[in-house]
Amino acid sequence: MDGIGERKSEHLAIVADGRGVQGTRGTGFDAVRFVHDALPELSFDAIDTGTVFLGRALSAPLMVSAMTGGTAEAARINLAIAEACGTLGLALAVGSQRIAIEGRGAGGLGRELRARAPNVPILGNLGAVQLNRGMGPDEARRAVEMLEADGLMLHLNPLQEAIQPGGDRDFSGLLARIEALARALPVPLGVKEVGAGLSAAVGRRLLDAGVVILDVAGVGGTSWARVEAERGDDRLRQIGAPFFDWGIPTARAVAGMAPLMGPGTTLIASGGVRHGLDVARAIRLGAELAGQAAGALPAAQSGPEALAGHLGGVIEQLRIAMFCTGSADLTALRRAPLDEGATLGEPAPRLETAGAMT
Repeated sequence: MDGIGERKSEHLAIVADGRGVQGTRGTGFDAVRFVHDALPELSFDAIDTGTVFLGRALSAPLMVSAMTGGTAEAARINLAIAEACGTLGLALAVGSQRIAIEGRGAGGLGRELRARAPNVPILGNLGAVQLNRGMGPDEARRAVEMLEADGLMLHLNPLQEAIQPGGDRDFSGLLARIEALARALPVPLGVKEVGAGLSAAVGRRLLDAGVVILDVAGVGGTSWARVEAERGDDRLRQIGAPFFDWGIPTARAVAGMAPLMGPGTTLIASGGVRHGLDVARAIRLGAELAGQAAGALPAAQSGPEALAGHLGGVIEQLRIAMFCTGSADLTALRRAPLDEGATLGEPAPRLETAGAMT
């Protein structure tokens, strides 16, 4: 196994062991409290959680982020995720395809994913910083073609790269390269963070550059600063420790980004999404989809049936939240009343901007 493959295997083991979780700061979702509707005037069985993403119907506004490729364990997990998403009708976003693009092992990042999930949106993934290291439109198109993907996500991870030994730390001039790629790519281009959040200011620059999918991936889930520190010696852990909670909590990032989104754009909330109530909160704050990665990993490691059971539970929790707010569909959920006085932990997100997307 080469250096990148070994690093990816270590990442997977650290996240699976729970050693990459962020500290006590949290996502901010617990500060978002719905007003309970004791008389919802609707049938639970009639609640519609469906939505459309990239022209494909989804059974619920939920996306599962797969692990990176290049290792046998990652391949097994990727295929389990694809099968579960295909069965349930949920979106799938893969991890970095860098190893596959460089020809050092597909790790389950090939057309076998599309074979298991023929009818759902699949998003490819490359590190944005790789645009400064020789990758460009040709490699991006290959990433799309190898998955028959509906779109491509570029991930931004300056904090992780700064702490990672040998990390790629030259982020200069990236916006212009992202804009050029958005023009050249035959499918929609998206950008996500990896756990430190996207600010509204960065979101606006990306939207102006032609990016149409933004995944905030905020604080509250996996801390890649901590993951990289866990891989290092005592000195690296000491350097990384102050940054384990660095960034923008997921709920705050969603609330700040929602007013910027326009027709033809999609806002995704990921980063510490624990359950279906968090999915409901994300939708109410203005996201169109919620993404789960580490939260789904233990079930994914057990196989597609276990993962389908886990995701089915998340959807059931979302339906309960909709039932108890009198929300027959996602459009209604975006207008569900909130308890504006509920503030737990950090100050609540700016709820007056919530529900901007209809």
